Amino acid sequence: MMMTNTMQDESPIVLAYSGGLDTSFCVPWLKETYQRPVVTVTVNTGGLDAAMAQDLEERAMALGAAEHVLIEARQVFFDRVLKYLIAGNVRRGQAYPLCVGAERGVQATLLAELAQARASTTVAHGCTAAGNDQVRFEVALKTSNPELEVLAPIRDQGFVRTAQLEYLEKHGLPIPPYGSDYSINRGLWGVTIGGKETLDSVESIPESAWVLSADAFKSPTDPERHRIEFAKGVPVAFDGQHLAPVELIEAVEKAASAFGIGRGLHLGDTVLGTKGRVAYEAPAAEVLLTAHRELEKLTLSALQQRVKDTVAAVYGDLVHEGKQLDPVCRDIENLLESSQQRVSGSVKLLFRPGCLFIEGVTSPYSLLAATRGVYGETAGEWTAADALGYSRILSLPGILQNRAAAGSEQ
Repeated sequence: MMMTNTMQDESPIVLAYSGGLDTSFCVPWLKETYQRPVVTVTVNTGGLDAAMAQDLEERAMALGAAEHVLIEARQVFFDRVLKYLIAGNVRRGQAYPLCVGAERGVQATLLAELAQARASTTVAHGCTAAGNDQVRFEVALKTSNPELEVLAPIRDQGFVRTAQLEYLEKHGLPIPPYGSDYSINRGLWGVTIGGKETLDSVESIPESAWVLSADAFKSPTDPERHRIEFAKGVPVAFDGQHLAPVELIEAVEKAASAFGIGRGLHLGDTVLGTKGRVAYEAPAAEVLLTAHRELEKLTLSALQQRVKDTVAAVYGDLVHEGKQLDPVCRDIENLLESSQQRVSGSVKLLFRPGCLFIEGVTSPYSLLAATRGVYGETAGEWTAADALGYSRILSLPGILQNRAAAGSEQ
């Protein structure tokens, strides 16, 4: 319901705008309902080219926006989130690399910053009551600025798609492209796809519904070899070409998507506590996370990996829930950054249809190369007698447990 102070407020309402039906409807409805100007904001965290950006601006202005703002945030997204998701090898359910949900915290934070710059007291989004994004947006918005009022017309007023279409048609306003059986979200870290098949757990989506790799297996691409280089855990070069992180991710996505690498169907727990399922394509994430993980196996100790995996899982949960502004995330990020000081080297990759294969990995900080021993062949910094004594010591707990068990039975 409308709040009195919102109706009396004359500052602009800052709307997170994707250009879809929900946010397109919100522009004129908010303007008419609250009698306040609406500033639409699109935060580019990937998947948006110049033509698409131009189309979004034109549509927003035609819908009645007082101003449209495009915020370029791909590098910010990498610096604040993706860098740490790579360092932590973060996946949900040991598979899903947080394709699009990881963007929401950054988008909400930048939205709050713009609201402050425009002296606005109110922000709005087009999320429904059924998904994760409503929680992510509002947690991040309120953490960024507790004084902001947050409006969510689609959720709070219960608007369905037919009512939104009727409203736009009645007012002679442009209707965004719609009618597809699949909802698609695209960003720097991948694509998510929802449709009737993802409403239950029985079937996959059809081949035609994949966005980056449709028909990748119809005419299989010949295998290709590639190489990724990391410096302190950050990807810095692809096939010998040094690139900024955003450019590198986009280059890897283009190369790997042709092979159908990074496809998946994620079945997991939503922020609301229910089960949810979504199809995803994350070719760059699949390549970089797998390559980075292999490099860590060469350069980190077993204990480093174990501790890091534990905190990285917590970090992934916090990002998934929109809580990445919590101070504990800075603590985890500091640990992850510290762990990456020797995660530098090169990873050789083989791309085949539907398959990513790690052929080899090298590093100046290789723990494999550091020992004088050869696994399974010859001892190095120890003798045969040392190995025998070590084995005896390790067997002591089992020996004592068996003796104790035998005594209790007697």
